[in-house]
Amino acid sequence: MNQNAKRHPWVKFIVSALIVVLTLFLLQCLLVPKYVDGVVEGAFIAEYYEEENKDFDVIFIGDCEVYENFSPVVLWENYGINSYIRGSAQQYIWQSYYLLEDTLNYSTPNVVIFNVLSLKYGEAQSEAYNRMSLEGMRWSSSKVKSILASMTSEESFLDYVFPILRYHTRWSELTSADIQYMFSSEKVTFNGYYMRVDALPAENVPTGKPLGDYSFDDNAWKYLDMMAELCEEKGITLILIKAPSLYPYWYDEWDEQVVEYAEEHGLTYINFLELTDEIGIDYNTDTYDAGLHMNLSGAEKLADYLGDVLSEEFGLEDRRGDAELDAIWDEVIAAYREEIEAQYELYGIDKTE
Repeated sequence: MNQNAKRHPWVKFIVSALIVVLTLFLLQCLLVPKYVDGVVEGAFIAEYYEEENKDFDVIFIGDCEVYENFSPVVLWENYGINSYIRGSAQQYIWQSYYLLEDTLNYSTPNVVIFNVLSLKYGEAQSEAYNRMSLEGMRWSSSKVKSILASMTSEESFLDYVFPILRYHTRWSELTSADIQYMFSSEKVTFNGYYMRVDALPAENVPTGKPLGDYSFDDNAWKYLDMMAELCEEKGITLILIKAPSLYPYWYDEWDEQVVEYAEEHGLTYINFLELTDEIGIDYNTDTYDAGLHMNLSGAEKLADYLGDVLSEEFGLEDRRGDAELDAIWDEVIAAYREEIEAQYELYGIDKTE
């Protein structure tokens, strides 16, 4: 072996380089956040790629107002609509656009549903939110473009390519979960839906402070245009929605701009804030954080209402009876029911009455 190394010094160099690369890879796997406890929102985007069948009828894109407010299980159980939520915390509209672009590399849905709250942002506000939306994406041109569109002035593209550059000081934050999930993770959503069963009534919700300018930024409009054009090109129905979250405050002046845009572009816009009585939303029982997001009961009510709209007004077919999809959803629903029971126990909720 020594003689061979002397004759071929490049062998020693290659072996040494491989050891260094492997060591750095293992360190990176250890140090990057796992998002399986505490702040789990960073795990949502990556879960999509593990789906066995990505032939979804409906894709939701947007921020917490989609992933906490609509239950895909109800859409399937009540209407046979196969759906997935590609949501992430404070997902900016350019990130939504590139996630849609990325999703279309796998399949083409009949309907894309976009929550319009992110129109309020013309530029990224936080690296932490950027990473929760971007790091879970698989590498593609869409991910590259999304990173470049999202980075704050303090961020570096190389930190996304080599996350160890960003997380090399994270030693003091490591937990047993960082070791357990070095090479794999566990699901924390149900087709992108993040469940909470507890309730906290919406009381003393602050009203919006007057703004100097209610106009959405040109950058936000640019990406909404791109989203509408991409959907039209692919034959996809784009539906704009505003979830019934009471806060952050949704101004009438903002709503008027979305209504006008939808009319000009022949799009459907549903403002669920105006439909809460019809849907049966009760802000005393259907929110877990005083009106910011729906809990399980609220998310199931919203999904049931939306499912009826999608079936009756947009003609989405009932796909129950498809053996492959039935088998997949049987597993999702079983896990969903187990999580409900686990959360009832966690929060001390008695649902036997």
